[in-house]
Amino acid sequence: MSRTDLIADVFTIMRNAIILKRDTVDLPASNNIKSIIAILKNNEYIDNFKLIEDKKQGLVRVYLKYTAGKPAIRNIKRISKPGLRVYVPGKKLPSVLRGKGLAIISTSKGVITDKEAREQGVGGEVIGYVW
Repeated sequence: MSRTDLIADVFTIMRNAIILKRDTVDLPASNNIKSIIAILKNNEYIDNFKLIEDKKQGLVRVYLKYTAGKPAIRNIKRISKPGLRVYVPGKKLPSVLRGKGLAIISTSKGVITDKEAREQGVGGEVIGYVW
């Protein structure tokens, strides 16, 4: 099975694991996925993650975070898709839930959050929203 949009698949796997209240979830690894997961950890949406090597692509084991029985990730949504890419300039970066959420942006400086992109004054492709 070939995957057209690995990031959308990963977001769906995480959403389904949160609905089922799983503690961990294994995701297919790629450099973009590792960057996105690292951003989620730095912004305290997940507890931790670790890379698992296999003879193929590799896996990222994500330890999901729950506080008082509620997930830290309320929703995770893919914005830019292979059929319709969404790019924004540095001055028009999106704000998710008036700053309470997080927009993940792929820029020339790497995959960063909307707040970091504002500080650096760069725009890019909007990968997704997390809140």
